[in-house]
Parts: sequence; structure tokens; C-alpha cells
Amino acid sequence: MDIFELLNALGIEFRRLDHEAVFTVEQSRQLRIFDKLGGQPCKNLFLRNKRGEFFLLTLPADKKADLKAVAKILQMSRLSFASEDELSTILNLHAGSVTPLGIVNDAQRKVKLIIDAELQGKTLLLHPNTNTATISIAFDDLIALIRHAGHEFSLVDLQNDR
Repeated sequence: MDIFELLNALGIEFRRLDHEAVFTVEQSRQLRIFDKLGGQPCKNLFLRNKRGEFFLLTLPADKKADLKAVAKILQMSRLSFASEDELSTILNLHAGSVTPLGIVNDAQRKVKLIIDAELQGKTLLLHPNTNTATISIAFDDLIALIRHAGHEFSLVDLQNDR
């Protein structure tokens, strides 16, 4: 199912802005995408541990992603970036389009979402499974979508080192 069809079917409100392909937060800033939509821009990282477990980390775009600290919070020895092949196979996404909305493509529920607690209560700016658009969506609606997809998630309190 198309992500927009699913959002509509679940009654989730969102605003959509189509734009040229962007691969970094900085490119999004240059196009003033965040200013046009309003909300909290997010950074999303697709990660794995040594045991082959997969995680999608979502945090504010301007916050440093300290993978050692995240691994410690999750009580793991180490996290690293998953490969582009793994990203494509598991979430049907490509580099530059990583988003927690991609979990709708993870029918085997291999991915656990890790969400920075700082995002609670905010309107989030995320790619809708493509890097040629950005949507704004309420935090609670993202959680509703995650639960609808039957995925696990954890809220973590990451350090505020920006």
C-alpha cells in the first residue's frame, strides 16, 4: 500500500511538500523545506548490531548521533550503519530516503525503531519513503502508524550534545 493511502486510511493528518531529491539535512535547509512546512526536522539512521538485528534511529536533525551512546542505552556492545543492500531489502528504501515510515515495508518486522524522546509532542518533518517529498506529521500519529504496523519502538533520552 502506498504510504499516503495508508496515512489517509488511518485518518492521520499530514502536510506534503514535493521537491527535488535531497540526500542530506543540509540540502533540505538549502531548499528551505523546513521553513515551508514548519515543524521539527528529523535525521534517520538505519543501523545494525553484530547479531544482525536492525534498528532505525530517529532524532532531531541538528542533534549529534552518538552510536556508542545509543548502543550503551540499548545495552549492546556496538552499532554500525547497515548496508545499502540491507536498507533496500528490508525497508525498500534507498540512501537519502531513510524514514521511520519505511517500517510499513518491513513485513517480517526485522527493524526496531529507536526514537529520541525529545521528539515527543512535536510535529515531525519526515520523508514519505522517498527523498523527493517531505511531510509534516504529529509525533502521536507516527506512533499510531508504528503500532498499526506491529513494530517495536523505544523512546530514548539521547544527550543534548549538538
